[in-house]
Formats: sequence, structure tokens, C-alpha cells
Amino acid sequence: MTIALRQVTIPDFGPIAAPPAVPSATYAARCDAALTAAGTDWLAVYADREHMANVMFLSGFEPRFEEALLLLGPGGRRALITGNECESYAALSTLPGLDVLLAQTMSLLGQDRSKAPRLTDVLRSAGLSRGDSVGVIGWKYLDRDEWGDIEDGGAAPSFVPAIHIEALRSVVGAERVSDVTPVMLHPEHGQRSIIDADQIVIFEAAAARASEMVWNVVRGTRPGDLERDAARNFAYRGEPMNVHAMLATGDAARGAVIGLASPGWRRIARGDGASTAVGLWGGLTARAGLVDDRNDQFVATASAYFAALVRWYALADIGIAGADIYAGVSATLAEGGLRSLLNPGHLTGHEEWSHTPIRPGSTDCIRSGMHMQVDIIPTPMRAGWALNCEDSVVFADATLRADIAARYPDLWARIEARRTFVRTILGVAMSESVLPLSSTPLCLAPLWLRSDHLLVQT
Repeated sequence: MTIALRQVTIPDFGPIAAPPAVPSATYAARCDAALTAAGTDWLAVYADREHMANVMFLSGFEPRFEEALLLLGPGGRRALITGNECESYAALSTLPGLDVLLAQTMSLLGQDRSKAPRLTDVLRSAGLSRGDSVGVIGWKYLDRDEWGDIEDGGAAPSFVPAIHIEALRSVVGAERVSDVTPVMLHPEHGQRSIIDADQIVIFEAAAARASEMVWNVVRGTRPGDLERDAARNFAYRGEPMNVHAMLATGDAARGAVIGLASPGWRRIARGDGASTAVGLWGGLTARAGLVDDRNDQFVATASAYFAALVRWYALADIGIAGADIYAGVSATLAEGGLRSLLNPGHLTGHEEWSHTPIRPGSTDCIRSGMHMQVDIIPTPMRAGWALNCEDSVVFADATLRADIAARYPDLWARIEARRTFVRTILGVAMSESVLPLSSTPLCLAPLWLRSDHLLVQT
């Protein structure tokens, strides 16, 4: 494998019109499938401003300012419990048969509590009663080695505020409440781990837009800019984000470039490391490099990193165990004296990271419908250097590909054009099952002042 820096024109992969909404019937089917998988009388799905993805996936609603509980129960019962500010906002949900119930405990401090002050009363009014079994969905769950009682047959606590758990226990009985978060978040079988064509067309529009925003920064940043001025290049248009926008720079004297940071008042100089990322509901793109037009040592390190990205695409396919991808990418990084700071790939969507089958020793396999972020963050980095190239993809078998092509031909044309570009111009092979969603797929410009020069495999 030979990696080289070549002048490359990134093509326009086609315009993206406003995608259609997720059909109401899809939300209903998701709710029914989740309740069936839980095997309990009721399912209580928690959400707040940061941890909204489970409820959003099931109902099309995400809370603003406050918490919410989505209750799914016998006979198709569906109830959304919200606070004062989200009671009217919940009308955005298109989940059929959804009742919106006010529980002012969900509201911010100091707001009115006179109408519905007790969450337990609201739970009873929704239909929960003594002896019902309730499965709780939080925003993540514990593995066996994280909580000693699990090894002894005990139950793991839920990642849900205590008030909600205690209210459920008070209504149905303490022993009738259990954590079933893997129903939604298991890395291979979770309900949110697999998406369909209707969700893919929505996420692709967002992922493509996020990649445009990031590439605007790569292409437009200049020495002398303040970080906050360079961030104007995002040209943000109000799209919902799954993580804060990131832009950070640094030099050797300052030390490591802190990629998670928001843009500040630092003035950017030639030779600085720079890192930026945008994550919308549907995919995150990240890029990092040097604000320079020449640095042979850095390009050599970037080439070793790019080889690991090439390896990821060579390995990734439906049916492949996550451990195999992890091992292959790790071995290629090691050849360049690097390792991946986190897992080299994870599931994404409304959240930037939900779970990942790509772990050491993982037997969880890639499945059709998985929406994944190629997330290889190389380390160690020399002080003042930054290097990263993250994009999202979807895995699709022949059936799903045919469904996308038949119902969303414009989306399919963009995906095919991206795949052709990656294969023929960047020289990187990928399985037919890998569908790139980014408008800058695998485009890594290590030197931002020569952003028209990308790493390619020759």
C-alpha cells in the first residue's frame, strides 16, 4: 500500500432536497417492537435534553429544557409525560394514539406545580397499577464488570434519575421494575441499532450537511484568524445538533490540541494544529490537520493514519465481527506508531455515540441497517499537531439497497457517486454494503492551506 498526497477536486454529489418525515406507522411499529422485546407489561423510556435519542426514535418527540417519560403499555397504550414547557411542544410527535400527560415534577424549579404536582398520580392516570411489570430504558447500561451485584444475580441500576425509578416502584412495586435498556441500545440487536430507508434518507441529509460545514472550516481557515472567526465558516443554519460544534487550535508551546473544545479567542498561526467537528441529528464529521502548506513529517504521520482508514473500509462488511475490525485497524495503526484513542467506529444517529460492536474481543457483528461513524482518533500526537478524519456510513444488504434505490433514487445516486469517487479517485476499496453519507467521504487534507490536496492510495 502506498499513500500519497495528490491534488483532488471533490465533486458535487448532487443537491439534497428536504427529506420526508418518518411515517407515523414506522413510529408505531418501533414502539410495538420495543415493548415486545422488553417482555414486560409496560415500558418506561426516559429522556432529557441531552439523552433524548431513545424517545425521539420511538415517537419523533425530544424534550426541550426538561425531562420526559414515554410509556408504552397493554393494548397499544402510549402516553408521553412532560412538564409545563413541553406539553404543547409534544404536538410535534406523529406517533399514533399518543396521549400527552402533564407532570409538573418534570418542570424547571420555580414553575407552577398546582395542576399536576405528583408524578406517581400521573403514572396511575396513565394506567400503571400495582403488580404491573415495568421495563425501564435509560441512556446507557452497565456491563457485568462495572457492578458487582450483577455477578451475584442482582439487578443493575438504571441510568435514569432516581425520582423516576422511585415513582415507578411506588406505583407498581419495587420488585416489578427492571432495567431493560439493552432492548434499545444493544450494539447488535438493539432496536436503535438498525434503521430503515425512511430513517436513512433523513440522516443522510444531515450527515452531508455536517460534512459541508466542517469542510468550509478546513478550506476557509487562515493564519491570523481568531478561532471564533474561523467558526463563521460553518455557515450554521439552525439544524438540530447531537453534540456541540467544535473548533480548537494549538501550537507546540501550548501542548495538545483539545479537540472537544468550542472555538475561543485564540489567534491562529501558521503551523498550528487545528481540529473541528460538527454533529447533526444523522451524523458527525470531524477533520484535523495543520494550518500549513508544507510539513513532510506531519504528512508522513497522516499517511500512516490514512492507511488505517483504508484498512477499516477494507474490513468493514455485514457479518464481520467487531473484534476483527478493531484488531485490523489497531495493527495498521501500530505500524505507524499510533493507536486509536477510542473505538475505531461506533453507532450513531440522533446521538453522536450510542454503542459499538467494534470492541476488543467483541462477537457482535455488523448488520444491515447499522448507521456507523468511522471514528479513528489517532494517538499519540506531537505537541501542537492534530489529525482526524471522521464520517458516517450505513451498512445495507441487497434488499435494503434495492429499497433505497427504488424509493429514494436521488439519495441512491448520491451514494453511488460517493462510492465511485472513493474507489476511483481516492483508490480505496469498500464493500457494496458500505454506503457513505458524507459529502466529503474519506477526504483527508492534512495541510489545511492546501485543502485541495488529499491523501490517496496508489
